[in-house]
Amino acid sequence: MNLLIVLKTLGILLLGESASMLPALFVAVIYGENTIFPFIISILITALVGFALFSVKIKDNMIRYKEGFAIVSFGWLSASILGALPFLFTGAFSSFIDAFFETVSGFTTTGATVIQNIEALPYSLLFWRSFTHWLGGMGILVLTLAIQPSLGPGTFQILKAENPGPISAKLTPRVSGTAKILYITYLVISLAEVFFLLIGGMPLYDSLVHTFGTLGTGGFSIKNASIGAYDSVYLDIVITIFMILSGVNFALYYQAFKKKSPVEFFKDKEFKVYLSIIAVYILVITININGRAFNSILESFRYTSFQVASIITTTGYTTADFDLWPDLSRALILSLMFIGACAGSTGGSMKVIRILLIYKYVQREINSLIHPKAVKAIKIGDMPVQGSVLSNVMGFTVLYMAIFILATLLLLTQNLDLISAAAAVAATLGNIGPGLGLVGPSSTYATLSDFTKIILSFCMILGRLEIYTVISLLFPQSWKK
Repeated sequence: MNLLIVLKTLGILLLGESASMLPALFVAVIYGENTIFPFIISILITALVGFALFSVKIKDNMIRYKEGFAIVSFGWLSASILGALPFLFTGAFSSFIDAFFETVSGFTTTGATVIQNIEALPYSLLFWRSFTHWLGGMGILVLTLAIQPSLGPGTFQILKAENPGPISAKLTPRVSGTAKILYITYLVISLAEVFFLLIGGMPLYDSLVHTFGTLGTGGFSIKNASIGAYDSVYLDIVITIFMILSGVNFALYYQAFKKKSPVEFFKDKEFKVYLSIIAVYILVITININGRAFNSILESFRYTSFQVASIITTTGYTTADFDLWPDLSRALILSLMFIGACAGSTGGSMKVIRILLIYKYVQREINSLIHPKAVKAIKIGDMPVQGSVLSNVMGFTVLYMAIFILATLLLLTQNLDLISAAAAVAATLGNIGPGLGLVGPSSTYATLSDFTKIILSFCMILGRLEIYTVISLLFPQSWKK
């Protein structure tokens, strides 16, 4: 492995991160807050570290697959460590572990928080906290690729790791071109949501930070009661729609725009299954909570629609405490945490395409028992799925569940009950945020032990980078030249 090119690329990333703190500094200036100096110090430290790494002299600037794995893993770790500086220097946290947890949660678009009174924090810090969602949603290294020329085959591995799913494709011959298309699409949809939120009477600052959380499918709010604090049917509808849009494969937007036809969306099998899952869950949960949690069918439909969209897209915004809903609804919400949105979206968890492929694989195996001599290819639409993709999906699923079980067992050593431990791991590994029990929608992760926060921080990074990227670095072969 060429560690020098890894360090140099990390330098570019950290220089970009220091620049990304400037909007929060401007917010501090506009509101006349005492966070100006802490942000200046954070920007300078991040820029100096970035410049030091960028100044490394290299002979070979080719990024290969091993370097791609290292850049992604260490990039997210270093960005989270230095991104925690504003939380420390402003005094929001006295513990580095808490600041690191909050920053990892932001960049990985998880939305799990250790802040108990969000509304007590300064505007600038809340802006930075939510802006990490927007940066992490499409990928902090995808943005780096968008402004950098392609440096080798490993850059596609970077794009694949941050634009997750079992099947990845370049929209243009160059990785940098694909990254630009993804970010332009991301920006246009973000501006559209800000516009519609402003129409609904939400202030500009609130509209920006909640758009960051929606498009990044992160879920950090500036209100203790999350979106429920606004108590607006219109705002609930707008955010529900944009959460669902954020859970769609962003490549589909480009294809629909290129062919000038929205029909392109409905040609995609994963998209149709994604919408079907949302519709079925909304129907069942609405019926289940009607007359129990809410008194009318319309009210039940309103809150169910929002929560189903929020959980399947792994956004984590709330308008109601779903931990108080009937057991069937809570179980269905928990199951959504393992499904997630579409591949190529900003959503986390396992992704609809993997669930679909597992279903088709099981279906084929049952069919082979009935018809032993039949040879049937697994297809998504009209396209046959390669055996390597199926192996990837099966391996990922086994790893995902193994990490879920192991992390849950580790949390149980910290005197947590089973529901809280399992939900905390599911919510962080799937990059969702709120769970059940002690980490439910009306609670935070503040009361958990430092050991638990470290385990869950690791789960967040594993989930965001889809496990393989990080796990591969544990093997000695990755470090050999």
